Amino acid sequence: MMSRWCKSLLCVCVSAMSLPGWAAEPDGAPATGWVESARTDLRALPDRLKADAKATFLHNDNLALLAWAGLVSVAMHNGGADRDVADHFDKHERFHNGVGETLNVLGSPACHFPAAALWYVVSANEQDEINRQRAVTMLSALTINGAVTGALKAVRQNDQPDGDIWAWPSGHTSSSFTVASVLHEFYGLKVALPAYLGAGAVAWRMMDQGDHWASDVVFGACLGWVVGHTVARNHKGPEIAGFDVLPYYGNHREPAVGIHLLRQF
Repeated sequence: MMSRWCKSLLCVCVSAMSLPGWAAEPDGAPATGWVESARTDLRALPDRLKADAKATFLHNDNLALLAWAGLVSVAMHNGGADRDVADHFDKHERFHNGVGETLNVLGSPACHFPAAALWYVVSANEQDEINRQRAVTMLSALTINGAVTGALKAVRQNDQPDGDIWAWPSGHTSSSFTVASVLHEFYGLKVALPAYLGAGAVAWRMMDQGDHWASDVVFGACLGWVVGHTVARNHKGPEIAGFDVLPYYGNHREPAVGIHLLRQF
């Protein structure tokens, strides 16, 4: 399991380094495109992560929900429900051939982080401030979820059904539900519903292939839901008559400062 996490981290690094413009700029050349935006956002990232983490884990409702999910997962694991579910999937495997591996890749944080980074680069290059900030929010939510998931795995260190370690909670499930929850806050159910169905398929695959117990998936889904919704709500901004109020900075041809109203249908 540890080697799998190392491979995932390597994939994130390689994907990030392969994005356009990552290479060093010519001597003396000013930063252009997304690079300058990234420098600004990276400087602000530690404070943003700290504020988002506080909003998530110092909220009484969130703590209560996570506590209940934790109690349910403990009861499932100690009461035999996990073993019953694992035995069922062992006898009734659903994901054969490449379907299971496809879900394993698409549900991995090693896929989610580069996708969010690409969203950021494209938005910053197009001077799309709305999607740039949404991409930063997605990256913040994924980072917080990944850090908490990894910490819990390191503390718990229980075995998976297939014998590997670091079972609880499921990182694929928590990360997939984080993505779906952020999309839900920004785009509503029209976008979020397919994302939730995809996250559910990833969770099912984790049990189907013996990578996780049902209790790992239950808590992972709850964690991702809490982190994704809270972080996204923390950055949605004000509304007027259903319109988002957003800053307007003009562009390099017509510089200006003001606000604009946005409503998506």
